[in-house]
Amino acid sequence: MNYEFNITSGPAGCCSTSSVPRYFILRPKSSMAQHTSYNGGLGLYNRPFNESFEETPLLVAVLTYMGYGILTIFGYLRDFLRDWKIERCHIAREREEQRDFVPLYQDFENFYTRNLYMRIRDSWNRPICSVPGAKVDLVERVSHDYNWTFDYTGRVVGGVINMGSYNYLGFAENTGYCAEAAAEVTMKYGVGVASTRQEMGNLDRHEEMEALVAKFLGVESAIAFGMGFATNSMNIPALSGKGCLILSDELNHASLVLGARLSGSTIRVFKHNNMQSLEKMLRDAIVHGQPRTHRPWKKILILVEGIYSMEGSIVRLPEVIALKKRFGAYLYLDEAHSIGALGPAGRGVVDYFGLDPRDVDVMMGTFTKSFGAAGGYIGGRRELIDYLRVHSHSAVYATSMSPPVVEQIITSMKCIMGEDGTTLGRERVKRLAENTVYFRRKMTEMGFIIYGNSDSPVVPMMLYLPAKIGAFGREMLKRNIGVVVVGFPATPIIESRARFCISAAHTKDMLDTALCVISEVGDLLQVKYSRHRRLPSLDRAFDHSIYDEIQD
Repeated sequence: MNYEFNITSGPAGCCSTSSVPRYFILRPKSSMAQHTSYNGGLGLYNRPFNESFEETPLLVAVLTYMGYGILTIFGYLRDFLRDWKIERCHIAREREEQRDFVPLYQDFENFYTRNLYMRIRDSWNRPICSVPGAKVDLVERVSHDYNWTFDYTGRVVGGVINMGSYNYLGFAENTGYCAEAAAEVTMKYGVGVASTRQEMGNLDRHEEMEALVAKFLGVESAIAFGMGFATNSMNIPALSGKGCLILSDELNHASLVLGARLSGSTIRVFKHNNMQSLEKMLRDAIVHGQPRTHRPWKKILILVEGIYSMEGSIVRLPEVIALKKRFGAYLYLDEAHSIGALGPAGRGVVDYFGLDPRDVDVMMGTFTKSFGAAGGYIGGRRELIDYLRVHSHSAVYATSMSPPVVEQIITSMKCIMGEDGTTLGRERVKRLAENTVYFRRKMTEMGFIIYGNSDSPVVPMMLYLPAKIGAFGREMLKRNIGVVVVGFPATPIIESRARFCISAAHTKDMLDTALCVISEVGDLLQVKYSRHRRLPSLDRAFDHSIYDEIQD
């Protein structure tokens, strides 16, 4: 039996089951979890926090395991045939004259890649030949050897509705003010800087960009880097080391995981967005200290994301901040997907919850999504940023950001802030929120299982069975809709999914076309698994108070 949980928390600063009275009202309805917190306007939450994670149907789970089992059996059979030269082997293998060497390629670890991934490889790495906007043009390709290699036909598939790019605010474009400004800066500064920031690569545009980022975030200072992944993986080791404890959400991005591992800190993983799990680990860390010596930890660093890109969930930031204050820990917030995509001003998850940016010790984000550019940033206190300028490998050794990329960031951020003299940025933020609510509601009404928060523009739709991963991507492309499909090991083995990313550039007609095709393909592949369909509701005007306090 599935239930709807309406949870009411106690006073601000207290969020544990041990210290806060919680009132649970269980009624058999669905597995949607609604978290609403009030305390005379002073509670941790000032609006409903709705996230849906419907349980996998038992029959679907059994069939999924059976599907992977059958594929595994056939994989071993094909490996046997390859070893005996009965079937041609396309994978990288050791040369005969190097058989006595230590193996260069890990053969067994690539079992999944060569026997399962190759069957549906055509669903990924599709080359595009246009701006990745609301619509894209794809280069057509075919495979004559079951996806081991591809041949290009020379034909372009045009006008494909793009439901996969992280173009949340629609700034991935080649026309308009941002593109013109980037082109002008290219003519003045060139494309490359050919030096690091500490040597001859520190341009006035870099200084202006970092000052603008700090103003946008509401922090004292900020520093920018040329690669979003490296912003995490190269800066976490500068902030944490031996004798420190890192508490990481189990669904954190690979860049956060790598950065934590490179730091040499002790790492402990808490359950996804589970504040009871996080609180228990914080309490144990304070009580027991370091292993063996039981000395206090030099520092405790909590790593979370704003929007989790595979789940579509939003971090329970008010509770995380309450816990970190209570236990004296530091908070590292990755806003790669949430900056620009959440909040009434597009300033991320801190803005979304109406919190003080000073309560987040390290505010990290990327320019690759909402800003249509490249790179990442870290914002916070001036002392923190000055420290990173000297100690971060990305700041010391990496080449400076390209001038046209910097200009794209400056112009798009000014547009969002309204400093370009228009309301275009605010309109895009509003349109993204409208599109997100509309798309998620329609998907639920059609009977699909979708994950995540009701305000998240990342919309995972569950496929489960491995055979349906490739089938869904191919059938959608046949109908001129480009989607991203995801499977193991990027997700749990029975939770394969399609992931839609909503954009402010999508018109209602585009979304309706996509929804119609998704419903058609969903019926064809029988992936409308939800047992709790909502009745279709009349289209209504968007509620402009979506970011205001909502009374229960």
